[in-house]
Amino acid sequence: MHSRDVLPIPDIPAPGLTTYDAKDPDTRYPPITPLLPPQGAPNVLLVLIDDVGFGASSAFGGPCQTPNFERLAKQGLKYTRFHTTALCSPTRSALLTGRNHHSVGMGNITELATSAPGNNSIWPNTCAPLARTLNLNGYSTAQFGKCHEVPVWETSPMGPYRQWPTGMGFDYFYGFLGGETNQWYPALYEGTTPVEPWGTPEDGYYLNDDLSAHAIKWMRQQKALMPDRPFFAYYAPGATHAPHHVPKDWADKYHGVFDDGWDALRERTFARQKELGVIPADAELTERSPGIPAWDDIADELKPVLARQMEVYAGFLENTDHHIGELLDALEDLHILEDTMVITIIGDNGASAEGSLQGTFNEMITLGGFAALETADVMAAKIDQFGGPEAYNHYAVGWAHAMDTPYQWTKQVASHFGGTRNGTIVHWPHGFSASGETRDQFHHVIDIAPTVLEAAGLPHPTFVNGVMQKPIEGVAMNYSFDDASAPERHETQYFEMFGNRGIYHKGWTAVTKHRTPWETGAHELPAFDDDVWELYDTRSDWTQARDVAAEFPDKLHDLQRLWLIEAVKYNVVPLDDRFVERGLPESAGRPTLVHGKRQLLFGGMGRLTENSVLMMKNTSFSLTAQVKVPEGGAEGVIVAQGGVSGGQSLYLKDGKPKYTYNFFGLDEYSVAASEAVPPGDHQVRMEFTYDGGGVGKGGEATLYIDGNAVGSGHIERTEAFLFSADETCDVGNEFGSPVTTDYSQREFSGEVEWVEIDLGLDDHNHLIRPEDRVNLAMALQ
Repeated sequence: MHSRDVLPIPDIPAPGLTTYDAKDPDTRYPPITPLLPPQGAPNVLLVLIDDVGFGASSAFGGPCQTPNFERLAKQGLKYTRFHTTALCSPTRSALLTGRNHHSVGMGNITELATSAPGNNSIWPNTCAPLARTLNLNGYSTAQFGKCHEVPVWETSPMGPYRQWPTGMGFDYFYGFLGGETNQWYPALYEGTTPVEPWGTPEDGYYLNDDLSAHAIKWMRQQKALMPDRPFFAYYAPGATHAPHHVPKDWADKYHGVFDDGWDALRERTFARQKELGVIPADAELTERSPGIPAWDDIADELKPVLARQMEVYAGFLENTDHHIGELLDALEDLHILEDTMVITIIGDNGASAEGSLQGTFNEMITLGGFAALETADVMAAKIDQFGGPEAYNHYAVGWAHAMDTPYQWTKQVASHFGGTRNGTIVHWPHGFSASGETRDQFHHVIDIAPTVLEAAGLPHPTFVNGVMQKPIEGVAMNYSFDDASAPERHETQYFEMFGNRGIYHKGWTAVTKHRTPWETGAHELPAFDDDVWELYDTRSDWTQARDVAAEFPDKLHDLQRLWLIEAVKYNVVPLDDRFVERGLPESAGRPTLVHGKRQLLFGGMGRLTENSVLMMKNTSFSLTAQVKVPEGGAEGVIVAQGGVSGGQSLYLKDGKPKYTYNFFGLDEYSVAASEAVPPGDHQVRMEFTYDGGGVGKGGEATLYIDGNAVGSGHIERTEAFLFSADETCDVGNEFGSPVTTDYSQREFSGEVEWVEIDLGLDDHNHLIRPEDRVNLAMALQ
């Protein structure tokens, strides 16, 4: 019998007689037995969908058809008061550790980490994740899909891999690291190795297909080779996070369904939710959140575009549900579905309001501060491309709010249930007898880890790898499986995100919204002490529809004080509502992977995130490449960064250097050389002289071969902040979506020895000497 509170389980041999000759009759050693969890420990499939509000899935009354979620609910339990943190990385950290998001340093997304303990994005070694605990107890473990838990300065192909999935207890990982990825051209890793999709969209490649195929293959292999060992599979697709990508026939299934707009949709969803019993019959539909326009006030010429945005999203979610169904079918085929605990959390936060009030064909335009460029005419001209490989689209805020029916607000707003309440289904026929029922006890994402451990018969470890563990902060949900009327055990829970904060305590909620998700850029925020708090008695007001702060000032005061106590306990303070400052490593206090004004890359390097490469925006810079050109000339990419949503590329076309700048997919600016690069060893260089006068301005691009100018032209405007969340920089090829369709081929047909990036002005000799390159390489060690 193993003692499992110290992990790894110590290898302590039993005392006994040691003989001299193995043939001695007294020679006895117990047979080697593999480490396994306790008898009856189930397989666990944990499914986390991305950016889905409570009112999206048909399983919870929404308009997006999700028959496989309904299938799970028919034999399982629907949790109607389950909560997340209101944002991606924090929810995932809380889910995988059983601790509050600030307790494990993830007060926000990894890209906005600071040096404060509650916001540094570094999981403490005192908070071992669930996967490691299960793995050290004999479970096989695998993660598929989205991670978004790695500190941004550790996301290059060189790691370190401490907080990558394989460093956190997962035997196998197939997915992507960032907050989102292009569903047609994803940036994938297998373990810690960058891998490319098996094909292009033209070949029929689509990420949802790929993820489910890999998950099914892994589960089949695991059961074929280790049938007695249970598995823990964490399946977290990038869907339905923007960009909203889906094959056209899935979106077309919803043609015309949303033509009457988001207000009418909220009413229909609200009625269905009452019919299903996922909200009480006396629940009230909250008013449209301030700042969201009424559908009737939308310009008629824009309505067809907005309706198409929602059609695409609905198809995206239904397609995702379809692939969950494939996983369930595979489990059924293996005859283990009823033995497997399937936990499905439909959304890591509320629906996303990050697509602006009118939605966008390319979300990077909005995030980059150029939303005014996307007029109704511009989007109408691209209506048939929404959801396809050419797009990087996101829907309008009004749809996000409708997807959060019946609650107020959206993703990022941790104060209100629209940001934090997510429909959750637990399916485990051999684990409990109840089926097709709802459970109304209050629960939170930190409750999943202790629920799984209790189901597996495993204790919370006190030591892991020699480090004493902080107690798990969640409450196991198992008590409610066969007792719908059991008193809830998770009685108190704080919430905080971007300064939006709230507290739940024994049925009461005190909340204050500090920041509005779609108001970005230079927006003045109130002082924290000036925020107006609201009070709701959710014992009788299920949806937070009636603010009773004026009626119960003492209760409000008590809950405000309790929020502060919890905030101090869990590293929530100091509150930090900075946005621009947190985006800059220098002011945020987090490390950067690259430093200085020069960087040397070598041929074959690729899949380098923008955090892995010097920032070439809002400044003058040069790209210098040492290339070998074969007889007959060369074609293809020398160095490229970005993709269809925006980027830049230096390449050879018809043997001649060419530089193309893709401005948000709206315009392409190209400069071509007048001469071809002859066979042999040569330097190809592009110098960009920034116009200045602010961010996102243009500049003059000049091309050189061996120091001689061979072409120049003006780039009218540039992107100021980020090309995308997942497109990369590649040398000698271009992976992911293409910066331009002008290529004759992507892979360079000669050899790129190295590429040097130089920021700012140089001595303008237009050549890099070998000794200069060696000096740079030595300086970077």
